[in-house]
Amino acid sequence: MARLSLIVLITIIPFISTLCSSFSPENPTDRRILVLLDDLALQSSHSLYFSSLQSRGYALDFKLADDSKIGLQRYGQYLYDGLILFCPSIDRFGGSIDSAAIVDFVDSGHDLIIAVDNSASERIREIATECGVDFDDAPVLFQGMGHSLNPANSLVLKALSASSSAYSANPKTKLSNPPSLTGSAISLVSVVQARNNARVLIAGSLSMFSNRFFRSGVQKAGSSIKHAKSGNEQFLTELSKWVFHERGHLKAVNVRHHKVGETDEPAMYRINDDLEYAVEIYEWSGKSWEPYVANDVQVQFYMMSPYVLKTLSTDQKGLYFTAFKVPDVYGVFQFKVEYQQLGYTSLSLSKQIPVRPFRHNEYERFLTAAFPYYGASFSMMAGFFIFTFAYLYNK
Repeated sequence: MARLSLIVLITIIPFISTLCSSFSPENPTDRRILVLLDDLALQSSHSLYFSSLQSRGYALDFKLADDSKIGLQRYGQYLYDGLILFCPSIDRFGGSIDSAAIVDFVDSGHDLIIAVDNSASERIREIATECGVDFDDAPVLFQGMGHSLNPANSLVLKALSASSSAYSANPKTKLSNPPSLTGSAISLVSVVQARNNARVLIAGSLSMFSNRFFRSGVQKAGSSIKHAKSGNEQFLTELSKWVFHERGHLKAVNVRHHKVGETDEPAMYRINDDLEYAVEIYEWSGKSWEPYVANDVQVQFYMMSPYVLKTLSTDQKGLYFTAFKVPDVYGVFQFKVEYQQLGYTSLSLSKQIPVRPFRHNEYERFLTAAFPYYGASFSMMAGFFIFTFAYLYNK
């Protein structure tokens, strides 16, 4: 079998893009993508992959990576929502693009895909390393370049790993030492979802995205079953949907709270008030917002530490709600929802509200707990009256 070259696909997707005016939170797939290529021939040899993106609403702008006129910004605003680098051997980008500009592009909340092969330049490797991935230059049995995950980065997960009998080494050289990477420790496709909801996809072969591999038949070693078409197209299409937030993208709207029996949101609560809290959560299906259904969404009533922690009930239509009593502690509290679910964008909601104590005229007129004191006072007054009467009129 022909040796496959490696591609590392790094895609960083933010939760919100702030500078590019074409991005709409109501339509996450309405984006403009700059595609930088080593050779414009890749536009035709990988046309099926590019077409799958275009068919889902992405506007692709193809340029050579060393084009002197390319740039990501104009007048301080970004021209694109995403960047695809299919130029693994590039040593120096054209125009105003360099490594720092690409990092700034990602830091400002935009998308990035990087594809490299076994001749990947140091400039490309430097950006990949920021995602917690170190490349192994030796070809592996899946005919590409494997990579290992940085154990210090808990956000990196394997989407596809090598078999238990696989090892990473150069088959043309004799092994003097055991290979450093063996078995399932070799990652072929890895994913990352950063704390800011940026998403990273690292795949192991540039040829995986080619038309030839999309259309090739497949027969598993040791099996007589032949497949007329590989699963590359379906696999990479579904991965790109996740990477570009067409899957697993959540939004929270209509966050509200009020006293039980009321509808208006108060400026503050009083201790021991009964209140209701509600929020609507939806998931982007690729075409529309659909209700998100789960049973593990929680809200905290928080001041330095959570005084109340409640699991929200749901009506299965996107509405999550609960009711609880304000604690007998006054101060400045927050309603907090910190929702993190594997494969979904995280939600971090916070709403501040003060809680006051009872006013002097809001306490009960007579307190049950004070009845002994009431009795003592009245008995003392009665005793004083009897003593005075007896002292004055007793001869």
